[in-house]
Amino acid sequence: MATVIRLARFGAKKRPYYHVVVTDSRNARNSGNILEVIGKYDPMLPRDDAKRVVLKVDEVKAWLAKGAKPSDRVYRFLANAGLVEARKVPNQTKKNQQSEKTLMKIKDKQEKLAKIAEEKAAAEAAAKAETAEEAPVAEETSTSEAVAE
Repeated sequence: MATVIRLARFGAKKRPYYHVVVTDSRNARNSGNILEVIGKYDPMLPRDDAKRVVLKVDEVKAWLAKGAKPSDRVYRFLANAGLVEARKVPNQTKKNQQSEKTLMKIKDKQEKLAKIAEEKAAAEAAAKAETAEEAPVAEETSTSEAVAE
C-alpha cells in the first residue's frame, strides 16, 4: 500500500481549513478513508502565526520512516519545521534579460565609443595647444615688423 501525507479540505465555503492526513494514495482527497490525522493547516491565519501549521512531529517522523510520501505543500511544511531537507529551487530562466552575446556586443560598442571620445578629446586638446603656440609667434612677428619700420 502506497501511503501519502497530504491535505484533506474541511471548513466552509471560502473559509478553507485543512487536516494533514496519512492515507492510501488511491483514495480521494476527502474520501474519509484516512489512516491518521497528523496535523492541521489554517490558511486564513497570517503567515507568521504559530497556529497556521500545527504538526504532530513524532507521528510525522514515524510515517516518514514507514515510507509515506508527502505532497508538495506538505513537504514545504515539513521543511519549514525542519523534519526534511528543503528542496532546491531550480534556476529560473531569465528570458526578459539579454543574452550574453548581446551583452558582449553592447560592451564592445561602449568601449569603442569611449575610445573614439578619448581620441576626439585628445585631438581637440592638441588643436588648442597649436593655436596657443601660433598666437604668440604671430604677435612676435608683428612686433618685430613694427620695430623694423
